[in-house]
Amino acid sequence: MFKKILVANRGEIALRVLRACREIGVRSVMVHSEADRDAIYVKLAHESVCIGPASSAKSYLNIPAIIAAAEVTGAEAIHPGYGFLSENADFAEQVERSGFVFIGPKAETIRMMGDKVSAKKAMIAAGVPCVPGSEGALPDDEDEIIRIGREVGYPLIVKASGGGGGRGMRVVEKEEDLLTAVKTTQTEAAAAFGNPMVYMERFLQKPRHIEIQVLADEHGNAIYLGERDCSMQRRHQKIIEEAPAPFITAQQRKKIGEACVAACKRIGYRGAGTFEFLYENGEFFFIEMNTRVQVEHPVTELISGVDIVLEQLRIASGMPLSIQQKDVHLRGHAIECRINAEDPYNFMPSPGLIDYYHSPGGPGIRLDTHLYQGYRIPPYYDSLVAKLCAHGDNREEAAARMRVALREFMISGIKTNIPLHRELLSDPTFLKGGVSIHYLQEWLSKREPQESA
Repeated sequence: MFKKILVANRGEIALRVLRACREIGVRSVMVHSEADRDAIYVKLAHESVCIGPASSAKSYLNIPAIIAAAEVTGAEAIHPGYGFLSENADFAEQVERSGFVFIGPKAETIRMMGDKVSAKKAMIAAGVPCVPGSEGALPDDEDEIIRIGREVGYPLIVKASGGGGGRGMRVVEKEEDLLTAVKTTQTEAAAAFGNPMVYMERFLQKPRHIEIQVLADEHGNAIYLGERDCSMQRRHQKIIEEAPAPFITAQQRKKIGEACVAACKRIGYRGAGTFEFLYENGEFFFIEMNTRVQVEHPVTELISGVDIVLEQLRIASGMPLSIQQKDVHLRGHAIECRINAEDPYNFMPSPGLIDYYHSPGGPGIRLDTHLYQGYRIPPYYDSLVAKLCAHGDNREEAAARMRVALREFMISGIKTNIPLHRELLSDPTFLKGGVSIHYLQEWLSKREPQESA
């Protein structure tokens, strides 16, 4: 195991990695921007290095500064967390070339899975079910584009090969709009992602977002830790996640999980990863793979008992997985609410000083956060400030515990979306389970804002 690890991230995930390091006696180095100088994880780390001003481009995305920090502190490995440089193949490559270990997959794997066209080709070759669509990037020939569109069927969706986070997508309802949609998406993709390639897929009407958590080491071992349901989304951004997914049978879980494990072995995957699927009418359709730890990994940890971050560290240090598939036993149900520093009704970011803070507790409650009373949330980064999880013997118990925890969770001085979560955890349709990825957006458009209590 490493003696010292540099954490190249911020917020709650930086604290999460720091805790895993402390648990196994590994020293931690925390890099931070000037804006994050007073963050609790900076104070708790064994060492810290300021790598630049508040701007992400000059700090958390500054590859030379991060590598220099690793050099001057004598770190052996770099954990990228999620977001920022976590899925940047060039960063992974430069880390390894500089003599450090990148705690994640190999650079070539990140490149392959980061490009949706090459990722889809790899999954088809590995036998993972994919959404019917074009075979690779769309050609320049307009007649051929029309032919492919007819073959896929309408409505369809045109996607940027290098897109993500809900960007670079356009739904096409009828054939006469197809060519314009393709050209517009190509232009946007070239500007936003530096890659003009687009492809098309069948547009599923009411799918759910189901993802499979995997772990794989360099010794040919790979396992899956069940699935998560991440269908409660607003503009493709997840709000609530849960594990296991409602109404997914043990047989379905085993079949799709084993397909993902086989894919890991085929592509030589290393580390933690997530296969994301759209699920409709009993069928799974692969959409992308995230080659990093996910924001929502705690719900899987709660039902599986597996420390995913700790396994990342073990794998990166060359150790085999600590468990085999036969050792994985899922217990109970877990729900995660993403707590954002934003207005719960118009979703405008709400940075500022926290003048009062009280965290929830009780049986089955887990809170991942870097907040404390007197902390000032900077305005420069993502609005996620906490992840509140509730675990119970079943979904009903987990939801009941979450309702209690949301009532206890008090943050003042800024606005948060806690009032929104309180409403959602009492919504009859959500409580039945199995809502589609469009449900929350439709619910928001119909709902009358309520006063927070």
